[in-house]
Amino acid sequence: MKRLHINNEDVIRIAILQEIRRNEESRYDHRLHGLLLVSGGMTCYDVAKQFDQDATTIQRWVNRFEKDGFAGLQDRERSGRTSSLTPKQLISLNADLRASPRTFGYSNTLWDGKLLAHHLAKQYQAVLGVRQCQRIFHSLGFRRRKPRPVIAHADPMAQAAFKKTEKDIRDNGSGRMVSG
Repeated sequence: MKRLHINNEDVIRIAILQEIRRNEESRYDHRLHGLLLVSGGMTCYDVAKQFDQDATTIQRWVNRFEKDGFAGLQDRERSGRTSSLTPKQLISLNADLRASPRTFGYSNTLWDGKLLAHHLAKQYQAVLGVRQCQRIFHSLGFRRRKPRPVIAHADPMAQAAFKKTEKDIRDNGSGRMVSG
C-alpha cells in the first residue's frame, strides 16, 4: 500500500493532541489506545514518544488499569489549590464588600481589585493577586462599576450645543455658541 502523506504534519499533530486534551471522552480513548499499544508489545517509552507524553504517565495508565480496570482510565476528581480564605472569612468579606471602603478607612469610594488585595492582606492576612480578587468579586455576585468621569468647569452653552434636542443654540461663526 502506498504511504499516505498529511500536509503540515507537525501542525496537525499539535492540533490533534490539543483536541485530545480538551475533551474528557477523548482523553479516555487516548488512554485506551495507549494501553492497546502496550498490550501489543510496545514499551511505555515507545508509546510515550508516539503520544508526546512522559513515560511515567503511560506507566500510571497501565497501573491504574491493572488496579481498577477501565474505571481507572476515567478522569478523576481534581482538588485544585485550597482556598486562601475559609468559608467563614468569605462570609465576613462579603459583608465588608457591601459596605463602603471608607468604612475601613480607605480613601476610595468603590472597591476594586487592588483595594481588595490590600484589604485581604490587612484584615485577613491573605495575600492574593488583583486578578484573583476580581474572581472573588465575581464569585460573590458583584459586577464591575466605574463612575463616569465628570468634566470640571464645563461650559453649559457648549454642552447644550452638542445635544440633538437643543435647536436654539448655534455657532455664529466666531467659535462661540449663542442663543438664537
